[in-house]
Amino acid sequence: MPNNARSMIFALLALSGLATTTIATAARGDGGGSTYQQEIAVCGHNQQDRAACIREAGAARQAAARGGLTSAPDYRANAVARCGLQPPAERADCEARVLGSAGNIRSNVDGSVMGGGVIRESVSTRVVNIPAATLPPPTAAPMPAPMPAEPMPMPMPRPVPVQ
Repeated sequence: MPNNARSMIFALLALSGLATTTIATAARGDGGGSTYQQEIAVCGHNQQDRAACIREAGAARQAAARGGLTSAPDYRANAVARCGLQPPAERADCEARVLGSAGNIRSNVDGSVMGGGVIRESVSTRVVNIPAATLPPPTAAPMPAPMPAEPMPMPMPRPVPVQ
């Protein structure tokens, strides 16, 4: 009997320790509660339907509780990896567009995903050196018309009509 009582005491102590830890965690706001509250606060202030926003925040909270959420994806590395599929001659330009301005390339990003799309514009300036042998020969500029040696005679005045 004393052995059974001892087992009961250890079980009660373990159970009370677990309950204390759970209560302390809930009081602190851990476990995704504060993130959930922040996500709910954003709902209604964006272009998404409020009910859908709240559903997604709840789904994210459940996934976080299961350990299903990971850190944010590295979009930059993903974009550069996509440039690896381009032909070698175009790969550097692709990376410059994705990463922003680089060297002689100016980039401009306009729009938003919520607005329907992101438009990336890049303008690159290239100086092309053409070998002199391939250029056409220079043409002489046309000569201006020669000035007459004598002054031109004055035209005769018109006769005045008689009334």
